Amino acid sequence: MRPPARNSVVLAAASGALMLAGCGAGEAGESDESTPHGYVEGAEETAEPQWRLVVADAESGALRMLDPATEEITEAGEVPGVREAVTDGRFVYLGTGAEATVFDSGAWTVDHGDHVHYYRTEPDMLGTTGAGDGLRAAGDQAVTALTTDDGSHVLDRNALEEDGEVSEAATVDGAAALSLNERLLVAGTGESGAFQVLARDGEPAESEVTEDCPDPEAQASTRRGAVFGCSDGAVVVTEEDGGDLAAERIPYPDGADPVRSFHHRPTTPVLAGETGDGAVRVLDIAAEAWTPIDTEEPVLAASAAGEDLPVLVLGADGALRSYDPESGEELAGTDLLEAPSGGASEPRIRIDTSRAYVNDPAGRVVHEIDYNDDLRVARTFEFDITPDLMVETGW
Repeated sequence: MRPPARNSVVLAAASGALMLAGCGAGEAGESDESTPHGYVEGAEETAEPQWRLVVADAESGALRMLDPATEEITEAGEVPGVREAVTDGRFVYLGTGAEATVFDSGAWTVDHGDHVHYYRTEPDMLGTTGAGDGLRAAGDQAVTALTTDDGSHVLDRNALEEDGEVSEAATVDGAAALSLNERLLVAGTGESGAFQVLARDGEPAESEVTEDCPDPEAQASTRRGAVFGCSDGAVVVTEEDGGDLAAERIPYPDGADPVRSFHHRPTTPVLAGETGDGAVRVLDIAAEAWTPIDTEEPVLAASAAGEDLPVLVLGADGALRSYDPESGEELAGTDLLEAPSGGASEPRIRIDTSRAYVNDPAGRVVHEIDYNDDLRVARTFEFDITPDLMVETGW
């Protein structure tokens, strides 16, 4: 059953500067303070996060970008053959199985720990880079690693941000890769599943990770460190005072299947891990604990909102449910969409600081969910294309 209330959003042609949401803001760089990393010439600093949803139609390759603050949907180009979409917070990587097209959403956040800066600029299609199937993205201020089934392509983040240039700094083997303070951690190398620690140019760094990670498939970047899902548990890698790396393993409960992917609100240390048989297990890094989520329906998508916030699960029946991350208890549920038929058009859940978004390819809409208000459907955005793929940028 679809929610009775709908917001019809008019499609606008791509043009002009993005509209400012919320409080007023000035041009970045006018302050006497040193320019924070992440600022680019001509970017505008804003008072609030600049969330953007980028969706793609797998059949036509058409892209659209939604600004939830203004409800404006703009045309964003075309990527024929697109079948995967991932993001590092600003840039969207649209994979075809042979290459990835890089789209600059023009919205990002620079986090300095004690304060943050929010920026926006014009969106732009930048170019392509080599990338196979199984596309994943992880970036920091130095590099973005695009991990695929055939290794990782390391892109120069400065070249992307400052020049709009897609420049490959290195290509490395390994089944999973995450950046951590300008170093690249590559998991699953060799039969032992050992880690490589590389510098931003792909050369060996003067650091090591003593744990191993056999058969890694899941990965996530959090405030508490880089997290890898391995066949025997999760390995969390952190940087200690002085720059040395420390690794800690959080084993799976006895008899539990390994997770195949992690999904969460960006940077938060509570992760929803999906297994190969459609189950969900929550990893709380601070508590060093796994919590199973007992779902009655097979799981299509799941994601965690963060510490002391719900885990959202979309079932094969089309119902969205929320669960307590510590107890696994169901908190709320709503019949969101018709039961999906599966395939490339399966819905996904994207979460930010106050809202979650679920794409409904069959209905050609994206639902905005207030996950702190019993999964209330706040708005429903209509598209002129099928939103098969969806990512959220601005973080």
